[in-house]
Amino acid sequence: MQFTSLIFLLFFSVVFAVYWWVLGKKLKAQNIFLLLASYVFYANWDWRFLILLIVSSGLIYYLGLKISESEDPKRKKLWTNLGLIFSIGTLFYFKYFNFFIDSFADLFSIKNKLTLSIILPLGISFYTFRMISYLLDIKNNKLKAETDALAFFNFISFFPSMTSGPIDKAGLLLPQLKKERVFTVENGSDAARQILLGAFKKLVVANSITPITQDIFQNYGHLSGSTVAFGMILFLFEMYADFSGYSDMAIGFARLLGFKITKNFAFPLFAQNIADYWRKWHISLTSWLTEYVFTPLVIQFRDYDKKGLIAAIILNFILIGAWHGPRFTFVLFGLLHGLYYVPLILNDKLNKKKKFSKKIPTLKEFGNILLTMGMVCFALVLFVAPNLTDAFGMYGRIFSLSLFAVPQFINIKILGLIAILILIDWLNKDQEHALAISRYKPLVRRGIYVFFIFMIMYYGIFGNGSFIYEQF
Repeated sequence: MQFTSLIFLLFFSVVFAVYWWVLGKKLKAQNIFLLLASYVFYANWDWRFLILLIVSSGLIYYLGLKISESEDPKRKKLWTNLGLIFSIGTLFYFKYFNFFIDSFADLFSIKNKLTLSIILPLGISFYTFRMISYLLDIKNNKLKAETDALAFFNFISFFPSMTSGPIDKAGLLLPQLKKERVFTVENGSDAARQILLGAFKKLVVANSITPITQDIFQNYGHLSGSTVAFGMILFLFEMYADFSGYSDMAIGFARLLGFKITKNFAFPLFAQNIADYWRKWHISLTSWLTEYVFTPLVIQFRDYDKKGLIAAIILNFILIGAWHGPRFTFVLFGLLHGLYYVPLILNDKLNKKKKFSKKIPTLKEFGNILLTMGMVCFALVLFVAPNLTDAFGMYGRIFSLSLFAVPQFINIKILGLIAILILIDWLNKDQEHALAISRYKPLVRRGIYVFFIFMIMYYGIFGNGSFIYEQF
């Protein structure tokens, strides 16, 4: 049940109507209905994994209570470790088990290797991180264990952010589940604008680029280096439009139900260095890893000065790469991004945030943007390549003499769509999202809405409803 499908729109319309008009201000009834709606949404993909979701939620709920009531630090640590072992172990089994079996068999030339038909449960990487942060926050006395089971189960399975995030923390979502929600026309209108923006990004921009990038990546060996490089640039915009489009819709649907969830993108296409990029890209994941991985590593390595900071950054990004899936290319993708940070650390520029001095970027600012996006595109080769052979093959094509040839697949329509995406982001880069245009005159706003609706109806490609990050 994809956000852009007709069945989801019908599903959400029913949920919205019952949630607000039938149940009204009955908080418990709303939460029961919301939980049932989340389970129906998840079961529509594969009902068997709904059992895993419910059992996992129940176990973490119980362990959270045990951690909270334990006064003995050793007992508290024991309950926490049990929860972490279960959560990480479940994620490892479904996401990485076959990869390690295959790697072990290849290493020792084992022919009769064990392989299992393991299906990756939808959203497991996202809701597992919610569970882990919940347990760690209780252990570290940042959060009290939730005694309202209904609120907790809703927190884990909240359907707007179930399949691809954002990764909300318990401290943000649980309090909202326990107090009365109020629907306002102003908030609902802005939520609708954000959903419209997300639909444009996904259906028009991302889905229009996908066939081109797929053709380039599948046939890179027969194409010029300039075409492969052009494909990487296109994929940057495809992935941004696809993933941020999902996040916009997730945030919008959550707001229509009275919830504020984590902002996941802050106009990363205008980042002026790699640290700035990761502060703006997939914010919920990077902030999660910063709190629960990077910061503890920095403390652990504090005696090693800049060397320790570099080691912590690199380990953190290797984990970011590995989080995406069981491929060596993902690990190298994370490692490369970690290495990108080294010059910033050595020059004491890691935490220096860059702001634009004028309405139009200066030549230096524009150059910084191009350099940063070039670094991101270079690393994306490792992201899209299914294995190291293809990754090195793509790099070989890019760094050949054919890099100076005229690239194929240049499409005026695609370039125009990307230009619209960049323009709407730039004009509203200081707002919450790119269609937060309430400051414009009513006639201008209506014209912009009509334009985006027209673009979706005329240029939208509705056949490809899946989102890139659902596979993670």
